[in-house]
Amino acid sequence: MSSGLSTISRRRYLQWQTGGCIATATTTALSNPSVAQAANLKSRTEGYAVQHTEREWAYILSGAQYNILRKGGTERQKSSILNTYTTENVGSYVCAGCNTPLFTSADKFSSGTGWPSFSTALQGVEEEELDPIRATLDGKEVRCATCGGHLGDLFNDGWIYRGTSAAKTGKRYCIDGAALIFKPEDGSEDVFGDLPPPNRVIKYEQSMYRGA
Repeated sequence: MSSGLSTISRRRYLQWQTGGCIATATTTALSNPSVAQAANLKSRTEGYAVQHTEREWAYILSGAQYNILRKGGTERQKSSILNTYTTENVGSYVCAGCNTPLFTSADKFSSGTGWPSFSTALQGVEEEELDPIRATLDGKEVRCATCGGHLGDLFNDGWIYRGTSAAKTGKRYCIDGAALIFKPEDGSEDVFGDLPPPNRVIKYEQSMYRGA
């Protein structure tokens, strides 16, 4: 599955999860492949402080990390151990590619989507520039502002998650766990997001880009 198709598949699933609140408008947008599958064409290298060649990234990162951060892929639902983490797991979430702080545990909430979700982000997160209508219908890409790595998508449907911090901000950052590393506040061992949840084995396919 290409990175563009995997992204739109997740977006379709998440829009279905909203219960059809914007179904009519969403269907119109998704019915046009040139609109629905339009990718963020901005380079993931040029203009970013941390840069490596694709070959270097392929050796620095694990297969899952590389596929997401550098190729814009999407991990399987509930495949990351970080999806099971809550605000009780106090600490920060940093980029798996360059260690830039991206999110805090205080802003994490359970969205039920199968991907780690946050209600707000730190300055280390870069948001794709889209017009408000497209951003509402399709969501928009979020990247690490330091290395350009793909993190996931930002949706403006936080209001449906009543009783969570997202209901206050109106935002839901839907993030691929493999793009993150959790750093506990107590100084204990880091937790890499490309690990599966406890007692679950996730069979990742070897990245087709490892030989880049």
